[in-house]
Amino acid sequence: MSIEVSKLYFAYDAAPVLKDVSFHLGKGELLAVLGPNGAGKSTLFRCILGIESGYRGSVTLDGQDARSLSPRARAARIAYIPQVHAHAFPYSVEETVLMGTAHSVSPLALPGREQHASAMEAMEAVGIRHLAKKTVSRLSGGEQQLVLIARALAQRAATLMMDEPTSSLDYGNQARVLERVRALADRGYSIMLSTHNPQHALSYADRVLALHGGQAAACGTPRDVMTPALLERLYGVKTALIETETGLFIVPGKKGRENCV
Repeated sequence: MSIEVSKLYFAYDAAPVLKDVSFHLGKGELLAVLGPNGAGKSTLFRCILGIESGYRGSVTLDGQDARSLSPRARAARIAYIPQVHAHAFPYSVEETVLMGTAHSVSPLALPGREQHASAMEAMEAVGIRHLAKKTVSRLSGGEQQLVLIARALAQRAATLMMDEPTSSLDYGNQARVLERVRALADRGYSIMLSTHNPQHALSYADRVLALHGGQAAACGTPRDVMTPALLERLYGVKTALIETETGLFIVPGKKGRENCV
């Protein structure tokens, strides 16, 4: 599935939050959305997800105006994965993932064989099927994030939108979650994720959309657009990009390295 955003403008009262933002997300692409706090990342997500509809410009899903879609029809196309949060109820992993199939059954119906099969397939896809009977609240942060991703996969939507999926995770779990996300894009899912870590965008994304002051400061492949000048504009810190045998890395506040590019 594809998402096309063209000249998107949105304001809360008289304060513009997004101004003339345009980009495209194609099938099998992982698009990372970068930007400092207040840059407009969350509002952009809300417009695409249909939570905010009072924007100017256009958002189309496979060529169809997003505002013309019902919530059920939108859920069949896009699955949203929030940040890990506290679980107030003792749901199992399987029960939580099954919640992703809700749009495919009538409001008062129980999940059937097809929904259970979708849940099992989703858990298998992210490597947590062995945790099916475990209580979500007792899992690690990384495992909980994978549960949320599996719940989204159970929707059988072709596009995944992720709100800072590694924000509360330790270093190891960040890498494990992002490897799973990258693998899903390689399988054909279209994925859009926001992140505060530019290294994640550089290492895992196919393309980067950088927002600054509600505008698109850059959009393109990581190596093309993630320059020290862009990072200083976004975050106010000087950086160097260093080429290593395992890829390109961002080093804050360093100058003069022989391999800097």
